[in-house]
Amino acid sequence: MLKGKNAVITGASRGIGREIALAFAKNGANVVINYRGNEELADSLAKEIEAYGVRAIKVKGDISKFEDAEKLINVTIEEFNSIDILVNNAGITKDGLFMRMKEEDFDSVINTNLKGTFNTSKAVISKMIKAKGGRIINISSVVGVIGNAGQANYAASKAGVIGFTKSLAKEVGSRGITVNAIAPGFIESDMTEVLSDKVKETMLNSIPLKAFGKGEDVANLAVFLASDMASYITGQVVHVDGGMVM
Repeated sequence: MLKGKNAVITGASRGIGREIALAFAKNGANVVINYRGNEELADSLAKEIEAYGVRAIKVKGDISKFEDAEKLINVTIEEFNSIDILVNNAGITKDGLFMRMKEEDFDSVINTNLKGTFNTSKAVISKMIKAKGGRIINISSVVGVIGNAGQANYAASKAGVIGFTKSLAKEVGSRGITVNAIAPGFIESDMTEVLSDKVKETMLNSIPLKAFGKGEDVANLAVFLASDMASYITGQVVHVDGGMVM
């Protein structure tokens, strides 16, 4: 479905980003792995991607800094000559009740989750306009739609991603570029693994399908939105949440 396409995925070395990278590779795309921390995880992912007969390159950088985002896009152009797909997945949490939330905890979450999405999109958009096409997929969250106690910073950043997605989609639609957002709900991860059975039960009771999602559920949607089958879909926020938010 994505044969010959070149995709940049931020925060790709673990979690949902990793699943998206693998799904893109399975479907024929070359993948640029952006990561900030663990070199071994990035190396391991690159080997898994290349096992599908496509190319993988790693670009370390903090996309909350525009110069790092610009470097990520420039390195991709140097290696692959074009960028067809950008997935803005990189994100962090620094949870805490608002009364106790430090300014730096608010700023760092906004800078990575929202400003980072701006930075990479800003760096790539002129390239996609010149190519007369492209796909931008932003990973938001159901928390950005309904809010969540103890996550005022995270919710604000993810709500911002939704507004950003819709606005950019309106600006660049005439250039053949689609911009969509995915809003995952409770997805199985290292975070959910450490939760108590009581907390898990409470979470599951809020989900009509009575199950946590998997990274593959998000990745499968990302593949679809990146493909030609989704060429008439833009400015949308698609929930992958088992029906939690309807």
